[in-house]
Amino acid sequence: MDNFIVSARKYRPSTFDTVVGQNPITSTLKNAIRNNILAQAFLFCGPRGVGKTTCARILAKTINCFNPTPEIEACDQCESCVSFNQSASFNIHELDAASNNSVEDIRNLVDQVRIPPQVGRYKVYIIDEVHMLSQAAFNAFLKTLEEPPAYAKFILATTEKHKIIPTILSRCQIFDFKRITVEDISGHLSYVAHKEGVTAEPEALNIIAQKADGALRDALSIFDQMVSFSGNSISYQDVITNLNVLDYDYYFKVVDNMIQVNTSATLLILNEILNNGFDGQHFITGLGSHLRNLLVAKDPHTIELMDVSESLRERYSRQSEKCQSGFLLKSLDILNQCDINYKSSNHKRLHLEIALLNICQLTAVPVSSSENSPSGHLQKPQTAYTHHDRPASIVTEKPAHQTPAKQVQQSAQQHTDQNKPPVREIPPPAKKVFSNSITEIQKQQQTIPEETETPVLNHSFSQEQLIQAWLDFTHEYKNTSPGFTVALARYEPKLLDEQVIKLTFDNAVLAADRLNMNALTDYLKKTLNNTLIRIQTEVIEKPREIEAYTDKEKFEKLSAARPELNQLKNQLGLETEF
Repeated sequence: MDNFIVSARKYRPSTFDTVVGQNPITSTLKNAIRNNILAQAFLFCGPRGVGKTTCARILAKTINCFNPTPEIEACDQCESCVSFNQSASFNIHELDAASNNSVEDIRNLVDQVRIPPQVGRYKVYIIDEVHMLSQAAFNAFLKTLEEPPAYAKFILATTEKHKIIPTILSRCQIFDFKRITVEDISGHLSYVAHKEGVTAEPEALNIIAQKADGALRDALSIFDQMVSFSGNSISYQDVITNLNVLDYDYYFKVVDNMIQVNTSATLLILNEILNNGFDGQHFITGLGSHLRNLLVAKDPHTIELMDVSESLRERYSRQSEKCQSGFLLKSLDILNQCDINYKSSNHKRLHLEIALLNICQLTAVPVSSSENSPSGHLQKPQTAYTHHDRPASIVTEKPAHQTPAKQVQQSAQQHTDQNKPPVREIPPPAKKVFSNSITEIQKQQQTIPEETETPVLNHSFSQEQLIQAWLDFTHEYKNTSPGFTVALARYEPKLLDEQVIKLTFDNAVLAADRLNMNALTDYLKKTLNNTLIRIQTEVIEKPREIEAYTDKEKFEKLSAARPELNQLKNQLGLETEF
C-alpha cells in the first residue's frame, strides 16, 4: 500500500507560474532575478496558507539554477535543481525559528554563513516563523543580516509582522502576501479534482473555498477530508453536511417569507436552524451577508463583488428584483444592531426573533379583511376620518329634488371651491410601505383628531415667575434629557420685555440644540400663558486659561498673583530660566 500524500504537499507549486493568487509578488521576484538586482534579505509576511514558504523555496531554487528558462523558471534538470528536488541541496538551508530561537542557534547560523557554496551561486537561508526569535537572537542577527557575504541570501517568513523589531524590518525587502480569493481557490481545487479523478460540483468547491478563508492549504485539507467522506464524487449537499455549513437555501427562504410578511414561516425556519446546532449569531452574520449580496446584485456593475458561483449570482439577481433597496438597507441596519447587542442579551433567541419580526414589518402589505389574510400577515389598519379630513373621493348623498336656483348656486359654489387651494388629504395607510415597529401601525389605527386653531395668549409675567417656570422645567425635564437640564441649570434667563427672554450661554453646542430649546419654549408658553414668547440666545465663549507647564510659566503665574515674588527675585538677582 503506497503512502498517502496530502494534496497540500502533492500539489505544492514548484514554479512561479503555478503559485496561486500572488501574481504581483511572483512578477516582482522574476524581474529581480532577470535584472540581477536581488536584495540580500527578503521578508515574506501574510496570513497562513498563502504561499510564503512556497515562494521562498521557488526563489531559492531559481537563483541557483544553472540553466533558467527564458520565463525565469528553474529547469529541474541541472545538478542544483535535482539536489533541491531530492531535499539534498547543501546550498539551501531551512530553519524553523519556533524551535531554534535562542542566541546560540543564531550564532551557529552566522558561523555557517562564512562558508561559501560548493555548488551553485548562492547559499540561501530560509527562516520560517521568524517572529518567534528572542530579542537577544534578533540583536545577534542584525550585523550578519545587514552586511552578509555576496553569496548569502536570507528569506524570512512570518505570519505576525508586527512582532518583528524595526531594525530587522529596515534591513529586509518586504513582500506582503494577500489572502487568496475564493475564485482562485475554486479554480485550483477544480484542477486538483481533475488530476485526482474526482467529480466535484462547482457549488461544493465554492463552499470549500469560502470555508478556507483565503488559505489555499486549508482548502486542500478540506478537499482531502471531503474525498474521504464522499469518495470520488463531491456534491454540494455532502459539503454542507460534513462541514456543518448553513445552506444558502435557508437564507433565500427566510428572505422570501419576510418579503411576504409570513412571520410564522420565518420563525419556523429559525427554529429549524437552531435545532440543527447552528449558533444564532452565525445566522445573523450569514443573513447580513445574504442581504448585502442582494443589495450588490441589484446593479450589474457591482454583481462581481460577490464571491459565489455563477449559478448563485443568477439566483441572487432574481431575488434582488423582489426587494427594494430601502428594505435591504433597513434590514441590514436592524441585523447590525441585533449583532451588536446579541452577546449582552439574556434571552438570545427572543432577541433574534424580534429582529426578524421587525424586518417582516418593513414590507407589511395591508389587506382588505382578516378573513382573506394568510396566516402571519399584517391586517389593514382601520382609519376613521373626521368631517374636516374626509377625502375628496368620498361622494356625499345627493338630495332628491333641487330647484334651478339651487342648481345655479351649487354650480357657483363648485366653481369657487375649484379656485381655492387644495385641501390636505390624509393618504390611506396602504401607501405607507415601511414601518419601524408595530407601535407606529397602532398609532395609524387611532382616529385622526380634528384640527383646531391654537388660541393666542398674551398674559404678562414677571422675572420671578419666569425664574420659577425655568426651575420647574429643569425639574420635570431631567428624566427626558438629563444632560441638557443639568447644563441649563447653570444659567439664568433675563426678561427683556413681555415676550422676549434672553439667554446668555458660554457653550455654542447648548445653544444649537434646537430640539431641547423648542421643548423649553413650548413649556414656558404653556406655563406662563403666553404664546408669543420668544427666546433670544447669545453665545459668549470664555477665553481658555493657559495652563502653566514649565517652571518659568509657573513662576510668572505665581508672581502675577503675588507681586512680592518679583521683588524678591530682583533683590536676590535670580533668573527665571532654570
